[in-house]
Amino acid sequence: MLFKDLPLELPLQKAIAESNYKEATPIQAKTIPMVLAGKDIIASAQTGTGKTAAFALPLLQLLMAEQDAPKGGKKVRALILSPTRELAVQIQESFRTYGNYTNLRTCVIFGGTAMDPQVDQLTKGVDVVIATPGRLLDLHKREHINLRYVQHFVVDEADLMLDMGFIDDVQKVARLCPAEKQTLLFSATMPTKVVELAKSILNNPERIEVAAPSSAADKVLQQLYYVSKPKKIELCLHLLRNTVKGTVIIFRRTKNGVMKLEQTLSKNGYLVDSLHGDKSQSGRQTALNRFKNGAVRILIATDVASRGIDIDQLDNVINFDVPNIYETYVHRIGRTGRAGNEGVSYTFCSADEKDYIIGIQKLIKGAIPVQEDHPYPLDKNAKPEVHKKKGSKHKKGRKGAGSKKNKKRWY
Repeated sequence: MLFKDLPLELPLQKAIAESNYKEATPIQAKTIPMVLAGKDIIASAQTGTGKTAAFALPLLQLLMAEQDAPKGGKKVRALILSPTRELAVQIQESFRTYGNYTNLRTCVIFGGTAMDPQVDQLTKGVDVVIATPGRLLDLHKREHINLRYVQHFVVDEADLMLDMGFIDDVQKVARLCPAEKQTLLFSATMPTKVVELAKSILNNPERIEVAAPSSAADKVLQQLYYVSKPKKIELCLHLLRNTVKGTVIIFRRTKNGVMKLEQTLSKNGYLVDSLHGDKSQSGRQTALNRFKNGAVRILIATDVASRGIDIDQLDNVINFDVPNIYETYVHRIGRTGRAGNEGVSYTFCSADEKDYIIGIQKLIKGAIPVQEDHPYPLDKNAKPEVHKKKGSKHKKGRKGAGSKKNKKRWY
């Protein structure tokens, strides 16, 4: 569907045209009319599907209908909750771009930075607030923000909210807003606690799912390398020297793994940056900006730290560690091969990760092509490398999203 065929008013159509957007993505085509109709919505949507425009455009139109500010200054009428600073900033950029020909004012608030400038913006009056939960609740406790006039409430990346421990904060924010409001919830996956959150804050929602969450990116060339765990770094260096061209995000399961790999690649002469939980938000934003502007072509990240970031034309993804949550594989490789561009994913699998590959392949309903022509092949008879700590029990990774236990849905 073309944007010009959607029921969006001239100021928004003009901003869309200037952004060189012509055809709406599936989630935009399905979501925009429902939001304009005032429906509550729960949507399965990954980063890169155009979901920000799917809620930003109709919300701007609804707010335009009541453009004249009430006496006493502008009131916060739309509230968007984001789990990370990086995503919050990106959402505000979208609101500013699409709202270029409106008089609506936006404000982004997040922790890890001075509060006074954010308070100043709120004092002057804003229509739309994009916020991370912790800083928003802090500002509310200090009576710097009033949520009694919120008409539209958006929870973005709800499953990441869960991963980062924000679900209780989201519920607190929802209770601070009026009971009569439109609520939109977007989540890449639907774990049980996100479903429970949706039930508690949504009113008879419309369900939107633009593609099966198990579908792998069509434009991604997937490659699987069986390699022993100690040889993964040698394989990584080999591919970076001889095979991988262009930009690459390397995913590791833990922040310690990220830092260790960053140090090793730096010693080998690579310009590299990283995203992980120990970095300050300003440090994470700097790393992301360096990657986007080409100062570095390699970014190493954990899944939690990288969720919500939007990077255009990413050429490669390396799964240094196989994710033990199967849907995570789909989200990782889906960061490349976007907007008609081709991408490549490289997955390193050691003996103790073979079960994860089996689960992933069941989820995506297909085999990942195995690359045997490399210098560090895994011995076919190799057994899982289990390292037990004294006095502790070895625990298996929890079941992925493809397991039978997690297939039940509430809708």
